Amino acid sequence: MFVIEREHFQALLEALHQRGFETLGPTVRDGAIVYDRVERDTDFPIGWTDEQEPARYTLKRRSDQAMFGYVVGPHSWKKFLFPPRERLWSAAKNGNGFSVMPEPDHSRPLALIGVRACELSALAIQKKVFTGGPFVEPGYQSRAEKLFVVALNCGTAGGNCFCVSMQTGPQATAGFDLALTEIIDADRHYFVVEAGSQAGTDILNDVPHRQAEKVEQQAAVTVVEQTANRMGRKLETEGIKELLYRNFEHSAWEEIANRCLSCANCTMVCPTCFCSTVEDVTDVTGDHAERWRRWDSCFSVEFSYIHGGPVRSTTSSRYRQWMTHKLASWIDQFGTSGCVGCGRCITWCPVGIDLTEEVHNIRASERTANKQ
Repeated sequence: MFVIEREHFQALLEALHQRGFETLGPTVRDGAIVYDRVERDTDFPIGWTDEQEPARYTLKRRSDQAMFGYVVGPHSWKKFLFPPRERLWSAAKNGNGFSVMPEPDHSRPLALIGVRACELSALAIQKKVFTGGPFVEPGYQSRAEKLFVVALNCGTAGGNCFCVSMQTGPQATAGFDLALTEIIDADRHYFVVEAGSQAGTDILNDVPHRQAEKVEQQAAVTVVEQTANRMGRKLETEGIKELLYRNFEHSAWEEIANRCLSCANCTMVCPTCFCSTVEDVTDVTGDHAERWRRWDSCFSVEFSYIHGGPVRSTTSSRYRQWMTHKLASWIDQFGTSGCVGCGRCITWCPVGIDLTEEVHNIRASERTANKQ
């Protein structure tokens, strides 16, 4: 374990720039903390925090100058590896035929700064989806191979966080090149740093640092322990897959549908959702065509459309599909839950539907029925 003083954080950014990385991190924009390009340490949300409850997100000033004193915002890191809209190929008329031009790889090496433990798990889940099977998504693989990750051990828990329940946080344990724990006390502001790869060690060697003392290491441990004890939500995961499979026809789905707007906010902000569709477009002359991929959602009626109509025509069936896939059938597909406990779906649902509460209600009704 090592220590980087707050005044040397800019040196970390410069070390990444010198190696050709585009640095991405949290910044304040449009009333939220979002992930975007950051060039200097002053671009970070210094002195800002967020308060989150179902259907509510508010930025507030902190009493200190913390750089990472917030939870998670409306954007997840997936938008940099799996863009919301991406051209796959283009074609041009060539005499009586046509020629197809694959989309060139213009991606730059990316350095993600401030990646929470839950989001590290989300990156690992999406990587398995896109590159772990017999058919590899080349664009995702290319971006992932050039990635440098600076993780952040959480010092703040939000009102909708439940990463402890999902065993995905608040401490980063794998999938990073460097991991930071921000420490602010009465006299000092510094980061306890752990290197998770040779690339991380190489970057650290270009930044002023020193060996962490025992008291500093303990301070980092205390920060994580306190965060783990302040989770805003809990989700009982024991037997959750079987629970949802058993309750496919539960009345809860209709009750949820009475509130759900099918707006797809939960899938758009989710760091693991990967549904997409493709669109073919042509110019007015018919000489040029392109195929674009864009994010889609299982909450849209068109998403399940096949010959004759949509498979899931009701809101209740679409919500059931989303939650059952996320917490149950995802396990059968990929060997892990599709939820990492970040709480974004709860925060950004306009009517405040809370999947932890909905699972609790189904489980409680089943227990009650079993007692009768």
